[in-house]
Amino acid sequence: MSDNPPPLNILAFAGSLRSNSYNRRLVRAAAGAAPAGLLLTVHDTIADVPLFDEDLESADPAGPAGVKRLRAAIAAADGVLIATPEYSQSLPGVLKNTLDWLSRDDAEYRTVLSAKPVAIIGATPGHWGTKLAQSQLRHTLTAMGALTMASPQLYVAEAAAAYNNDADDFDAATRKRLQRFLEGFQAWVQLLQGRASRG
Repeated sequence: MSDNPPPLNILAFAGSLRSNSYNRRLVRAAAGAAPAGLLLTVHDTIADVPLFDEDLESADPAGPAGVKRLRAAIAAADGVLIATPEYSQSLPGVLKNTLDWLSRDDAEYRTVLSAKPVAIIGATPGHWGTKLAQSQLRHTLTAMGALTMASPQLYVAEAAAAYNNDADDFDAATRKRLQRFLEGFQAWVQLLQGRASRG
């Protein structure tokens, strides 16, 4: 019988819709850079999450199919990794809309991000490295009761230069930063799980 604990299950998704956006590439790179003991699964898209509408919610309090699918995946995970772009120095509307759905109280999953360990990353072709978007995302997650990791932080600026199209991967320096970030998140989730087990 092995003494090794089961791996931590982390769900990752990007706050962008374009199939090959830098942030969707970043979560795919994270899956490949995950340290031993951390299993990172990429949620394929948030394109099936409709605009938040209380009429839709009234028709089915659990939400439309895309919302239910994402809620179930988050509920089953030990932690969540979100990669956010930065549009016009702000949080993308599609990501904020997704969080608006996730903030609602559902009979099965309740407010699914409440007390859930969360980490934030982001990539952009610009020079800011999604710092403003990450700050706004952190603020929203705090309002939702998520346990967002304070540090380390990861901002991938000038992503066009950091991404190697021939290798279909980020450069070695970015991959190393990403691995260190994930090691920090692994420790963060383990710390919170330890606190919970001690009551």
